[in-house]
Amino acid sequence: MTPSLFSPLRRTVCATALALALPAAMAWTDKPVRMVVPAPAGGTMDVVARIVAEQLQADIGQPVVVENRAGAGGAIAVQAMISAPPDGNTIMMTASNILTEIPHVMKTAFDPLKDVKPVTAIARATMVMIGAPNLPAKDLKGVIAWVKAHPGTVSFASYSAGTSSHYAGMILNQKAGLDMQHVPFAGSPPALAQVMGNQIPLMFDGMATARNMINSGKVQAYGVASKQRSQHLPNVPTLAELGYPELDFSNWVGIIVSASVPAAMVDKINAAVDKAAASPKVRDRLLGAGFDAGGDETAEQMARSLRADFERNATIVKTFDIKLTQ
Repeated sequence: MTPSLFSPLRRTVCATALALALPAAMAWTDKPVRMVVPAPAGGTMDVVARIVAEQLQADIGQPVVVENRAGAGGAIAVQAMISAPPDGNTIMMTASNILTEIPHVMKTAFDPLKDVKPVTAIARATMVMIGAPNLPAKDLKGVIAWVKAHPGTVSFASYSAGTSSHYAGMILNQKAGLDMQHVPFAGSPPALAQVMGNQIPLMFDGMATARNMINSGKVQAYGVASKQRSQHLPNVPTLAELGYPELDFSNWVGIIVSASVPAAMVDKINAAVDKAAASPKVRDRLLGAGFDAGGDETAEQMARSLRADFERNATIVKTFDIKLTQ
């Protein structure tokens, strides 16, 4: 494993500056830090949060308590963060898609473009198209031919209506001229179980949950839904390479806070989290959890990509008339 993984250029170049900033970061707070997570204990985001929280706690000398607030596609966790005092003691670990998907299909009490503020990115989460082990198709071309040979009978699973795993299947339907039926589940594990058990043939799933199933032969991989190949599946082409550039659902994973948190406090949180994320132990554990190298976005770049994804998803939801009740 190369030491550069999860050590973005800006962190490498600024290593000395971060070291000098450590006293300021340690002065960030003299109270326990609450890290809200939009997932249940043991979920993908929970794993990331606990990896980072452990190192962050050691660095700042204060307890960092992970608080799981699952439900409503992440809206419950976001609301809990926004409702807390804007003193920097409540932060949230999330993937960007939490902010860019559910608000389009569910009425929320917050505006993800106005009420939250990105602080720093840590890694990237990618999605991969997978198939049941008994599916005869061995590549995407074969999948498309097989679906067309079984009109009206093929379904694809998702880890919830109104999420990128749903969007991706609908876009493939449109671009490849397919008629797959959408079957939503309450999260990735139950959907993945159906695919592994040959009950549902296809799914777009997160790399963190699908990778081990792919490597063990329990599901097949047909393409990675991101601009670049994943280091976890270097021999699996991107869907863009296969002629479907629209199937790009790679998200940043990082820390956000309420938009009410003062800029000076945000800078201190940024410095502390960047230092924790640059730890070799944290990098290695994130890689082991199935995340890709990345996290070199500035807060401004994170905000821009957030807006771009939000607007893109709004178009997708409108185009396919996606509703949470589907």
